[in-house]
Amino acid sequence: MNAITQAEIDQQVYDLYDEYCHGRIDRREFLKRASAIGALGFALSLLPDYARAQTISFTDSRIKAQYVTYASPGGNAEKMRGYLVHPSRSGPFPAVLVVHENRGLNPYIEDVARRVAVEGYLALAPDGLTPFGGYPGNDDDGREQQAKLDQAKLRADMLNGAKFLKSHPLASGKLGVTGFCWGGGTTNWLATALGAEMHAGAPFYGAAAPTADVPKIKAALLIHYAENDPRINEMWLGYQQALAAAGVRYEAHIYPGTQHGFHNNSTPRFNEAAAKLAWDRTVGHFKKYLA
Repeated sequence: MNAITQAEIDQQVYDLYDEYCHGRIDRREFLKRASAIGALGFALSLLPDYARAQTISFTDSRIKAQYVTYASPGGNAEKMRGYLVHPSRSGPFPAVLVVHENRGLNPYIEDVARRVAVEGYLALAPDGLTPFGGYPGNDDDGREQQAKLDQAKLRADMLNGAKFLKSHPLASGKLGVTGFCWGGGTTNWLATALGAEMHAGAPFYGAAAPTADVPKIKAALLIHYAENDPRINEMWLGYQQALAAAGVRYEAHIYPGTQHGFHNNSTPRFNEAAAKLAWDRTVGHFKKYLA
């Protein structure tokens, strides 16, 4: 019998981490199972370090950032809170909604909003955990809180965020959406819910939109997948067929050697080369469709 390689052990831990990130096992079980295969140290290294996530300071002179509230009829709270960032020069600007993962508005997503603003956009990153007082400061509690929310109302909170952003005085009228993990799936869903009101979407490793709703999509989609992400990737063939049948403009990329979450630079799942390529493509996509 061949010995198990380190790469195979690492992939087992990545798979466990994916289970943990999506709430199917808790932190204790994740570390217990990793320890059982002799990979506790690697498992601990996968936990996020948000000091690494900041690529653009919140005091960067190129941008202006503030927390705002917006009305959310039909959502989990009457008023939702979000992080609004825009270039420091005069507007108007094309708008981009940035949708968080399954744990609220953490520092990584705030940094992504700043990255969007530096590229010349009005960015809003809503915090779906507003009903609990906002992102709690750690992902474990954030994940637990988000799972407790009414999920249909949570999507309504994101939809209301998109509408608030598009109608903002600094917005040009063009709207794009990007999101990661849960936010990637929500980006696909928003494309169906907003129809012609959404012009471009760039979902990262997100669940496909319901097949029956795909004909409602009018936005141009740039879809990013990790190579090692079977739970999400198994949806692609059916989604691709539905997009083609509906005549939706789309482009999809699968990034070799990557894990679910490869854009998130706060954990070792981060793949610098793939993240840069995906982000450069995303910026180019928005420049093409939101100009």
